[in-house]
Amino acid sequence: MTPMELIGVRLDVAGNIPVLFLREREGLRRLLPIYIGTPEASSIQWASEGKESPRPLTHDLVVNLLGALGAILERVVITEVNEGTFFAELHLQSRTGSVIVSSRPSDAIAIAVRSGCAIYCQSEVLDVAGKIVTTDEPVEESSDPDDLEASLQGDMASTDDLVDEFRDFIESINPEDFQP
Repeated sequence: MTPMELIGVRLDVAGNIPVLFLREREGLRRLLPIYIGTPEASSIQWASEGKESPRPLTHDLVVNLLGALGAILERVVITEVNEGTFFAELHLQSRTGSVIVSSRPSDAIAIAVRSGCAIYCQSEVLDVAGKIVTTDEPVEESSDPDDLEASLQGDMASTDDLVDEFRDFIESINPEDFQP
């Protein structure tokens, strides 16, 4: 299993369909685009922005039910992709032991965002559906150690700028960019 992070939800302009983007935390840092429904996209977006509804939404209700029953959501796992359809599981720890519940990835991620649990993906799924994103920006090279050290210090100091730049990049991509 590969640890993943939620990048966000974007709209496929051509089909007006929301796309959920997950990314490997380590390694190749492949993106995993998953087409999802509009209600689930809104739910994920709301939760990732820390917004709360005056009344519990469906995914809030699930998290509340788990808590009321003494169950803990340990992780969600994207387990399979079959003809473009993704499958997921909720891995729970309950009073009676471990329980695995089948789920749509969109629901699993919406619940994971609310509960703060880890998100994973089976390596085979990433091998089939993961996309390596490359940029066309040239890499500047310097053989001067002082230049390299200054550059590294500048890079460490500008982590927030890098995150902002990556967010801008993610907002500029379209699901069509990942079509084979």
